[in-house]
Amino acid sequence: MRIIDLLSPKGIDLNVKVSTKEQAIDKLVSLMDATGKISDVAAYKAAVKKREEEGTTAMGEGVAIPHAKTSAVKAPGLAAMLVPEGCDYDTPDGEPAKLFFLIAAPNTEDNVHLDVLAQLSILLMDDSFRQNLMAAKTVEEFLKVIDDAETAKDAEVKEDSADGYTVLAVTACPTGIAHTYMAAEALEQAGKKLGISIKVETDGSGGAKNVLTADEIAGAKCIILATDTKVATARFDGKKVIQVKVADGIHKSEELVTRAAAGDGEVYHEAGGSKASEEEKGGVGHQIYKHLMSGVSHMLPFVIGGGILTALAFLVDTICGYGSVGADFGMVTPLAAFFKTVGGLAMGLMVPVLAGYIAYSIADRPGLAVGFTGGLIAANGNALVEFTHLDEMGGFQGFLANYLFNNSGNTVSGFLGGLAAGFLAGFIVLGLEKLCSKLPPSLEGVKPTLIYPLVGIFVISVLMYFIFNPIIGVINTWLSNMLLAISGAGLMILLGLILGAMMAIDMGGPINKAAYVFGTMCLGMAADNAAAANDYYMIMAAIMVGGMVPPVGIALATTFFPNRFTIAERNSTVSNYLMGASFITEGAIPFAASDPLHVIPATAAGAGVAGLLSTLFGCTLMAPHGGVFVFATVGNPLMYIVAWLVGSVVTMLLLALLKKPRPEYAAEKAEADAKKAAAKAAKASR
Repeated sequence: MRIIDLLSPKGIDLNVKVSTKEQAIDKLVSLMDATGKISDVAAYKAAVKKREEEGTTAMGEGVAIPHAKTSAVKAPGLAAMLVPEGCDYDTPDGEPAKLFFLIAAPNTEDNVHLDVLAQLSILLMDDSFRQNLMAAKTVEEFLKVIDDAETAKDAEVKEDSADGYTVLAVTACPTGIAHTYMAAEALEQAGKKLGISIKVETDGSGGAKNVLTADEIAGAKCIILATDTKVATARFDGKKVIQVKVADGIHKSEELVTRAAAGDGEVYHEAGGSKASEEEKGGVGHQIYKHLMSGVSHMLPFVIGGGILTALAFLVDTICGYGSVGADFGMVTPLAAFFKTVGGLAMGLMVPVLAGYIAYSIADRPGLAVGFTGGLIAANGNALVEFTHLDEMGGFQGFLANYLFNNSGNTVSGFLGGLAAGFLAGFIVLGLEKLCSKLPPSLEGVKPTLIYPLVGIFVISVLMYFIFNPIIGVINTWLSNMLLAISGAGLMILLGLILGAMMAIDMGGPINKAAYVFGTMCLGMAADNAAAANDYYMIMAAIMVGGMVPPVGIALATTFFPNRFTIAERNSTVSNYLMGASFITEGAIPFAASDPLHVIPATAAGAGVAGLLSTLFGCTLMAPHGGVFVFATVGNPLMYIVAWLVGSVVTMLLLALLKKPRPEYAAEKAEADAKKAAAKAAKASR
């Protein structure tokens, strides 16, 4: 669908005087109404304004493209206006907006608004195109500028495709709209300027477009992969490939096209990946971030789904009158037990999935089994087996029994161990691929099905059992002894600070578990020592409030400072409020895993403040779990809530201070909105 076909002279005004966003939207909607494309003006205007509330649609360079997909639209349409004096429209560059296009899309499965948005974004990247539109004196001249630009682009494609292409490219960003098409346009313009024929495939949210054919791949000198997410690469096996970030496709387009035309790339092999330099791939830091985000994005559904089911278990038992049954809370009634069991199983997969998909990102499919196994060992610790014939075992067998099992203690390393296991597994498999590269071709089928999983699982298991898990056991023992010493010295406020912070450092890992086990131990000691029972209950209160702070503090930050977080992180806001209220600290794990240097200090500080205030206010707790569902058992509950909220706000403010605003926020917000609208439309049509 061409842009020119969606425009009507009735929907264009080249001399508009407005000064605010509200006035600009009102004028644009009236122009759209004049085209006859909308059935309910008020409903359509409300949809456009709702989209703007979620994030500005201004692109910068004096351009804004508001849009809405709603049942109030009868047929796809465009309206356009020029504001010669400009108006304030929350533009990313702070400059007034002068050129406006308003998109109207019906609420159907067809994502016409995505296609139009992509086409407009591509055309508007051309400075001369924008200037010609803004200089148009009549509606006819305005339409001719657009028609000429689209015709010229269509001709370029036909001319290039006649004799094949010297250079091919694929562009893809994680969310699949703005940067994907901006990189494609930049590369195409660079090819045109340099006289080098180029075809670019865009892997956007609406699927792959302008797909490269086998003949085109065979005839090209080199392929540019300007991607920040996985794309189909097996088809490029044996071809020269340059791998870069999608941002380089936008900002270094001429350099990339020149290099590709000269054949300056490394031969790509699907099994082992491209041998492109780390600089071409975006640097070591960028690669680590990509691997981390692969694990975190796959882990997130397990955290949210399992966490909410567990919270429902506490809610069911509370409603049924079992809010103060102690350790059995959440497992008393059959429905609660079902929710808690299934939720626990789902959350138990968090660390294995995290490790597995980090390894997958590094070493592709062969890394999955090795990563999952390393993550399982990190999540479960060394198996605590009772050897009945230990005295009869000598030599190596006796050493294994004592070192790995009977004397291993609590060796669960949690998500920190899972991070280590994921990266270890990925590089173990890459090492195996390199070692096996000289094997006879007849053994190619044996490598991924036998050699990589067998040797890889053995190596990662040895590393986790002999090195990482025993080290964690030593740390746990030291932490427990330290806490007992502080408790014995009567330093309750200091103990509350330390315990609260410990709950937020590794969110379910060894440090968190050491604090929690210490708290449950104190509950048992309270039953045997009535004189000191109040102190023991204060310890449990500080531990639980510290564990409730990280998810809620992060949820507050995503609510009030959304430009610091990715789309996936912002989408978990509601679930984090719920998990924090339910004392499910693990809701913060995806944030800590993706940005530990900023998130962990912020959560630990907020949780520590909450623990300190809880003990300072003399708050007590007789239940080992449950969050808000067991507040009936809290001593001094009002001040306990104050401690929780203050700690959460501290975490929010520190995150806002430590995490810098993301320049991609505006574009990502527009992309996320388009995806939500498409999903909603698809659901409505079923």
